[in-house]
Amino acid sequence: MAATRDVIPYRPAAARGEDTAWLGMFIFLGSWAMMFASLFFSYGVLRFRQATWPPPGTPPLPQLLPAVNTGVLALNALVLQRALSAARRGAKSRVVAGLLEGTLLGAVFVALQVVLWTSLFKSGLALEDGSLAAVVYGLTGFHALHVVVGLLGLGLLLPAVLGGTLNAARNNRLRLWVMYWHFVGVVWLTMYLLIFVV
Repeated sequence: MAATRDVIPYRPAAARGEDTAWLGMFIFLGSWAMMFASLFFSYGVLRFRQATWPPPGTPPLPQLLPAVNTGVLALNALVLQRALSAARRGAKSRVVAGLLEGTLLGAVFVALQVVLWTSLFKSGLALEDGSLAAVVYGLTGFHALHVVVGLLGLGLLLPAVLGGTLNAARNNRLRLWVMYWHFVGVVWLTMYLLIFVV
């Protein structure tokens, strides 16, 4: 009777590389999720230790501009998801258009954040004005830094699409960056609700 052996199915190196990239992105996003969760937890502790929130004497936080920025990131997520769908179909021009639109929307988000910070500062909320200023400037600034990283990522994808190295068969880098942008959007939605709404 012949000995039986376990057979490990062959997987091309490209597929194994994609699995490794997915794992790396999950670990990366998981670590940042824990970082933001700890910041949100610290914010919650700080807020519930205060007798009133916002602290007395601080200007009210704007409502409209953060809501608009939430819509901008939601639209960005939709645009980039459609670019990924176009990449799977091999529609190069739609992928390029989606990346350009996503880059534009990300830049609009950052610009609106600068407008928000400027208006807050002009209304009397200086960086050294205590807990509310630390929360607003610290959390939104840290998040904006992640948006800038996402913009750099989209900028790196454009030459790959135009050069043909990112196509219907090889679009893993785009999928990973779309995942990153979805993460950035979820973090902002949480931040928006916790800081500007609740």
